[in-house]
Amino acid sequence: MAASDFHDEIHPMPMPWTYRHASREWRGFLDDARDAMGLETDNLAYTAIQGVLQAFRRRLTPQQAIAFAQVLPTVPRAIFVADWDFAEGPVAPGTRADWTAEAKALRPDHNLTPDNCVEATAIALRKSVRRDDLDRVLATLPCFARDFWHTPSVDPATLGPRIL
Repeated sequence: MAASDFHDEIHPMPMPWTYRHASREWRGFLDDARDAMGLETDNLAYTAIQGVLQAFRRRLTPQQAIAFAQVLPTVPRAIFVADWDFAEGPVAPGTRADWTAEAKALRPDHNLTPDNCVEATAIALRKSVRRDDLDRVLATLPCFARDFWHTPSVDPATLGPRIL
């Protein structure tokens, strides 16, 4: 028996919930975003979510992005960091219209992302994470981050994790 095996028997380290239930958690996130966007397929919702997450990531330093990623569910976290080119550096915060345009520009030949994609992804995120965790990390990020993840048509107090 290896020393690490013995240590685990004495002090078992639980697998984080988000890893153990990644598929279930992702299904809820994807469904919430798809429904909020009024899209018919998972593929369309995935492209929109990916575009929104990349638009947000482009405005953060690597340190800020990693801090934000820590509160994301497993699959959105993977999407958030995938294919990241650190050489790009943060771009100007911009506006919701800028973020939406960037999300719509991802794979333009196969992108039917609606105008509400940023808010719809924010709704899905707020239904997937603890409000306190999200608010805590957003408070450490540049001011635009709170606007980015704001849900103007839905009171965030009514949103909370569907799965804990």
